[in-house]
Amino acid sequence: MSKLQQQLESGAFVVTSEIAPPKGPDLTDFLEKASLVKDRVVAINVTDNQRAIMRLSSLIASVALVEKGIEPIYQLACRDRNRLALQSDLLGAAALGIRNILPLTGDSVAQGDQKEAKPVFDLTSVKLMALVQKLNQGLSYNDHALSGKTDFFMGGAVDPKNIGSTAFFQKMEEKMKYGATFFQSQPVYDLDQVEKFHLYCEEHRVKSLIGVLLVKGPKQAAFLNSHVPGIKIPEEIIQKFNGASDPLQVGIDFAAQQIRELRGISHGIHIMTIGREDLVPEILDRAGL
Repeated sequence: MSKLQQQLESGAFVVTSEIAPPKGPDLTDFLEKASLVKDRVVAINVTDNQRAIMRLSSLIASVALVEKGIEPIYQLACRDRNRLALQSDLLGAAALGIRNILPLTGDSVAQGDQKEAKPVFDLTSVKLMALVQKLNQGLSYNDHALSGKTDFFMGGAVDPKNIGSTAFFQKMEEKMKYGATFFQSQPVYDLDQVEKFHLYCEEHRVKSLIGVLLVKGPKQAAFLNSHVPGIKIPEEIIQKFNGASDPLQVGIDFAAQQIRELRGISHGIHIMTIGREDLVPEILDRAGL
């Protein structure tokens, strides 16, 4: 059983974070960033060519964390692989000690840095979850027996802009049907939405990890709103930076405030600092964690 699963099942308020693999073969900086947060988070998401921008394999980066005694949440997107490659990578992940998995459909290549790439999308995130569920039963996707079972603890991603809608909960039910037991969100700024999501998770005995994003200034906020699907930073938050002598400190204080507000109405947080992993301890300190 993974540490993440143990902590969530124990009822602890769980903190996860995420780090993108490098745009090259050198893992030094990636591992240094991970070392900065490893004592403050339960597990670290390793992103898989997020925003369809080419980076080092999330599988290799996840294995590198395992080798350093750091628990990864291995993200795997359907955009770049067919079901054969997905199964091979998942079996490799299991063989090398990865236990946490976050299946994703993947962002459109039209948003990325190699728009001529051919998208695969052989499966959706839900069908990939069904595949993982079969691997955990010792079966391939076409129900052929494997030489052993995997033991993945599986999560799902949710889009906060749809929280509370019938379609939102139907998609969650699909993911739970195929084995998702925790859900990570992008940033959510409406506490009423957070409570609805959390109560639904409580009712269905799954766990909610709410996204908290370090916004470093108004330019970054505008970029994220324009270029990153699932993120919509409200204008009233952007206004907090007006006239600030140190916008970064404003962002740190706001992230800490969000974390304080989320305690009691979520099972944990997923903190994203986009290259400033060195600030995770300070944010958590200010939040009282």
